[in-house]
Amino acid sequence: MARYLLSRLAALLGIVFVITVACFLLIHLLPGDPSQSILGFSWTPAAGRAYDRAHGFTGPLVSQYWYWMRHVLVGNLGTSVSGQSVTAVIGSSYKVDLELVLYSQVLAFMFSIPLSVYAARRPGGKMDQSATQVTFAFYCLPAFILVVWFAQFFTVSNHIFPGPGTPAFPSGVGFFQELWQNLQVMFLPSLILAIGTTAVYYRLLRGEMAQTLQEEFITVARSKGLSNNRILWRHALRPSSIPLLTSTGNNVALLITGLFIVELKFDLPGVGWDLVEGIPQKDYLLVQGIALVTAITVVIVNFAIDIITTFVDPRIARA
Repeated sequence: MARYLLSRLAALLGIVFVITVACFLLIHLLPGDPSQSILGFSWTPAAGRAYDRAHGFTGPLVSQYWYWMRHVLVGNLGTSVSGQSVTAVIGSSYKVDLELVLYSQVLAFMFSIPLSVYAARRPGGKMDQSATQVTFAFYCLPAFILVVWFAQFFTVSNHIFPGPGTPAFPSGVGFFQELWQNLQVMFLPSLILAIGTTAVYYRLLRGEMAQTLQEEFITVARSKGLSNNRILWRHALRPSSIPLLTSTGNNVALLITGLFIVELKFDLPGVGWDLVEGIPQKDYLLVQGIALVTAITVVIVNFAIDIITTFVDPRIARA
């Protein structure tokens, strides 16, 4: 187990190194002088030289990379065109993305796991067929369509949930009121993100559960007189959850890259919002910082999933 974890950690560090190199080269792939691209109309030869010296854009690429990495390791990602620190901009927005991802994953697990477990009891039954058809329909609906429908029905027409522009993190109204408003504001965007994820998780877990319930150890458990619920939840779910856990890491990456659609529609100031605003403004350091932080987040999430999967099924470490 320890050797497996060390090998995964070494792979994590190697991938992070490749990510930092790729993000560093984003600026240097811009046409012309990086300082000219970043400063835009305010660029002059003197200003460009001063900017290059201040930000380490001098000397060989290797020395420039290490100069940049020394600043990254202490949390300095540069300065946005707005004059704010890139770290501060991402830090204030990143909590929105993290909550959307976590909230949507909790909802997806709440819907998909019980549905998969009970549908797998009788493959081809009415519940199995109904759940398969409904989840397939949800899977086919793109997020940008669901955003329009849900926003119109739940916020504009019926006012069930707060509309766009309502602050997700209010201040000065008391802890429980802040928490309640936050959950209300973030529920609908998270639900939209969870719908497609629920369909994927259901199909994976339902198929694995149906196969696991045919295994010999399940037959032995039934012969001992164990209840169906105990067999489903204590004996069949754990070995069936490996593909579900593996898919979670990949799905988080897809969610992070697609968050900006939901954030734009619901006026949530997340990292996706910053990215959409930063690109037309040629805020290259902000774009670079967002690419670095989100890529490393995806790698760390997948590493955590690997660790969890290993504890769920220790045979993976011995493979």
